[in-house]
Amino acid sequence: MRAWRALMHPAAKPVVFAASLVPFAWLVFGAFADKLGANPAEYLERATGDWTLRFLCIALAITPLRVVLGQPGLARFRRMTGLFCYFYVLLHLACYSVFDMGLDFGDIAHDIAKRPFILVGFSGFVLLTPLALTSFNRAVKALGARRWQTLHKLVYAVAGLAILHFFWMRAGKHNFAEVAVYAAILAVLLGWRVVQALRRRAGAAQPARAARRA
Repeated sequence: MRAWRALMHPAAKPVVFAASLVPFAWLVFGAFADKLGANPAEYLERATGDWTLRFLCIALAITPLRVVLGQPGLARFRRMTGLFCYFYVLLHLACYSVFDMGLDFGDIAHDIAKRPFILVGFSGFVLLTPLALTSFNRAVKALGARRWQTLHKLVYAVAGLAILHFFWMRAGKHNFAEVAVYAAILAVLLGWRVVQALRRRAGAAQPARAARRA
């Protein structure tokens, strides 16, 4: 199909990169044009958090879609979408640090220790950081494929912490509809990986059992 062949076009990655910056551009425009509602600071915090979750879902969806649809060209966008997830979580943390805490690092540290939902969100950011820093080819070569894959399994913990952070944030208003949607999406995407890993393990074990029987 032409749509899938387009994934291999040299312009595809710049287009995806530009599209990934559209939410950021809108937030910047909205902030300067006073279009973010009565509480722009809260809007920016929530919007950057929402886009972090969305890009986490997109990054995790690429491998299952690549396998299920038989479209290896999708793999070209996995690193980029993962890094955009980190970009938006950095913006989310920056908004919290500036607008809520006035960039007072002592107060920020105290707030992280005192409030569980902030601690959970910050823990997710901490775990996501080494994944972003080792997403490049040189890091893969330096770590070795097996250690790199083991490290990047932290994404399971990141996803869980992200959902818990979102759940606690919405608990005050008893609004869990969006939380349920993101939780379901991430459960399916991570569950797919678990199933694939179990199948690979079972497949690897079969020759060994056959050899022992022989």
